[in-house]
Amino acid sequence: MSTRVAVVGATGRLGSHVVEVLREQGHEVVEMSRTQGVDVVTGEGLAQALTGVDIVIDAASTPSPDQTEATEFFTASARNLHATAHTAGVQRLVVVSIIGIHAAAAGYNLAKLMHEQEVLAGPVPVAILRAAQFDEFVELLLRWSIRGDVAYLPRMRTQLVAARTVAEELVRLAFDPNATAALPFPEVAGPREERLAEAAALIADRLGLDIRIEEISDPDNPDTPLNEDGGLLPSPHARLAGPTFAEWASAAYPSRTA
Repeated sequence: MSTRVAVVGATGRLGSHVVEVLREQGHEVVEMSRTQGVDVVTGEGLAQALTGVDIVIDAASTPSPDQTEATEFFTASARNLHATAHTAGVQRLVVVSIIGIHAAAAGYNLAKLMHEQEVLAGPVPVAILRAAQFDEFVELLLRWSIRGDVAYLPRMRTQLVAARTVAEELVRLAFDPNATAALPFPEVAGPREERLAEAAALIADRLGLDIRIEEISDPDNPDTPLNEDGGLLPSPHARLAGPTFAEWASAAYPSRTA
């Protein structure tokens, strides 16, 4: 049976895949983003968008890594979504989060932890999926880190996962009658551990960038231990799913060979 599902952040890296997966399964999708006249932070257009919606999948994010700005974005959106969804009779709210953030000390990760707490405080039944870092973020992090002919990447252990894989798990969770907000939260990650610097070097090669990759440790970042000591790696109960990062990169950057 077709279900009416609203996707918050529908035009984003993850949200666009969620929309695609839902439509492939025959569901009716309500796309929600600022470009489509829906602002979850101010509440503009939210009531109209959620009319008749059964499930909300929140895949929205903020481009700001600043802890204060990100926290304001996530807490406001969680409150507005809960209030409006409750009035509209929405049955479930499914939210994507990040593996390991229960130990976060600062920055975007701590903002997402605040997001989880705000989401759990609302009246609509909630399911939270924690995901590893996306394959799609590696090029972005690479380009941010370039200084001259060197890219300085933080020393990070992760289990990179494709956004499409995360989208599939979000949709599965949305229709799982046993899904709850009980701990431990479900997790999804890629099939193998990766080092961010090595993944970035692969992308730099495929892009033909004449740069050197240098892995660094930032003593001023409170989350450096989280990044370096395996705090971002999945728990034993996590769902591990391909493709590997190398397989994903081969498909995403087909103009160059491995």
